[in-house]
Amino acid sequence: MFEPVEYTNNREKNYETLLQQLEALIEGETNVIANLSNASALLNQFLDDINWVGFYLWEDDELVLGPFQGLPACIRIENGKGVCGTAMATNKTMLVDNVHEFPGHIACDARSQSEIVVPMKVDGKNFGVLDIDSPSLSRFDTVDQTYLEKFGQILLKHL
Repeated sequence: MFEPVEYTNNREKNYETLLQQLEALIEGETNVIANLSNASALLNQFLDDINWVGFYLWEDDELVLGPFQGLPACIRIENGKGVCGTAMATNKTMLVDNVHEFPGHIACDARSQSEIVVPMKVDGKNFGVLDIDSPSLSRFDTVDQTYLEKFGQILLKHL
């Protein structure tokens, strides 16, 4: 069962603990909504300096809002539009230091300053994206990218 832990000053070690927590939290569960809901709650509890974390799911050639933690959000995002749509269209994680400088940024929460979006695919097919916003500029880096991509891979094995 899931047990909250105290984190250290070592970000990589903390992320490794997070990955173990995710595995324990969703082990044996196959319900997509339940797993995505718990995954977003886990990230919300783990990550500091964020104001939104959640998932957009691929449906009918666009992204549709899925389970999340934070203020109400945009419901639909066209493929290739904004940070989320660009991540899905290019199949590349997007690290955006300043969302106001990103061409075509979709402002769902005016407080958001930086963002990371991790595309997720199942058997080569679009599944959706993991989207995390921060009210601080340059909040996310390559350490976050590496471990959030691993987080997504673990999650996809249980969907």
